[in-house]
Amino acid sequence: MNRLTVSLAVMAALSGTLAAYPKAAVAQAGQGTVIIYGSDPCPRESICIRAPESQRYRIPDQLRQSGTPQQRQSWARKSRVLTTVGDTGIQSCSAVGPGGQTGCLIQSINQARSQTRQQAEDNQPPQ
Repeated sequence: MNRLTVSLAVMAALSGTLAAYPKAAVAQAGQGTVIIYGSDPCPRESICIRAPESQRYRIPDQLRQSGTPQQRQSWARKSRVLTTVGDTGIQSCSAVGPGGQTGCLIQSINQARSQTRQQAEDNQPPQ
C-alpha cells in the first residue's frame, strides 16, 4: 500500500508540473504521450494511450526478462567454474599432489549451497 501512495504522489506531482508548461514546451521535452490505465482521466496537453486495468502493476514488456534462467545467467557466473581448472595440491579435490582429497568435501558443500541459492532465486516472483 505504501508503494501505491508514493507512486500516486509522484504521478500527481508530474501531472501538475506538466500542466504548467505550454504546449510547445511539452512537445519539445518529448513527454507528450502518457499511458492511462482503466478509467483514469487523461491529463490535458498530452496524448493518452489507454491500457486495461489488469496491466497497471505489471512490468513493461521492454523491461521484462526473457529467456530461460540459463540464458539470463551472466558470463562472469558461467566462467566461475573455470577458475579451478588445473588446480592441484591441498584443497583442490584432485588425485594429484599431497592433500588433494581435502578439497572434495568443501567443493561439494559449496556446490550444494549454490544450488540451494539458485533454486531460491528461481522460485521468487518478479518484483
